[in-house]
Amino acid sequence: MRRATLLMLLALGAAGCANVKPYERGYLARQDMQFDADPVDARFKQHIYGSKEAARGGYGVGGGGCGCN
Repeated sequence: MRRATLLMLLALGAAGCANVKPYERGYLARQDMQFDADPVDARFKQHIYGSKEAARGGYGVGGGGCGCN
């Protein structure tokens, strides 16, 4: 049972790795392919979230409840 689970996880891990060809990199780097279409707006929203919720989303936002850093 453990071997089957280990083999399944190994197969899923190997299938998830993909080599991106040089001619595909330009397509993947386009603005509409990004998770956040506007990086300034995303940073602003993360700043608000970090200061209001006193939480960090893995973006390095810190501060108190006042919104000042």
